[in-house]
Amino acid sequence: MATRHQSRGAVIGLLYAHDIGNPEVEQFSEDLLEEKKIRHKQREFALGLYHGVLEHLDEIDKQIRSHLKEWDFDRLDHVDKSILRLGTYELLHTDLDRAVIINEAVELAKELGSDQSPKFVNGVLDAIEKSNLEENRAE
Repeated sequence: MATRHQSRGAVIGLLYAHDIGNPEVEQFSEDLLEEKKIRHKQREFALGLYHGVLEHLDEIDKQIRSHLKEWDFDRLDHVDKSILRLGTYELLHTDLDRAVIINEAVELAKELGSDQSPKFVNGVLDAIEKSNLEENRAE
């Protein structure tokens, strides 16, 4: 049975395909998950994350853009961008533990990204989380 980590990895693949302009990814998302043996509750979890990111993409990208330092959003590596989008969605729209969300994103960056990806992903997501904590306290 697939784990949530494996489900998140599959979501990164779907988001990556979407980001590079593959119009069929939505039609084949179920098949891609089945190919990776992501079934039942983990399939629901993965599809929920995938559709959640797409539904909130403008808000997510705005958050990421506002926390990039010396980086151009449009020039980000597609894998790093997909990991940041998933992590940001989870931080903003789920009740999962914040440390777990950031740790999962860093682990995915270690597996799928470049040597610099884990530190970069950690820094951006940590900044987003701190900013949201401050906003919530102010309200």
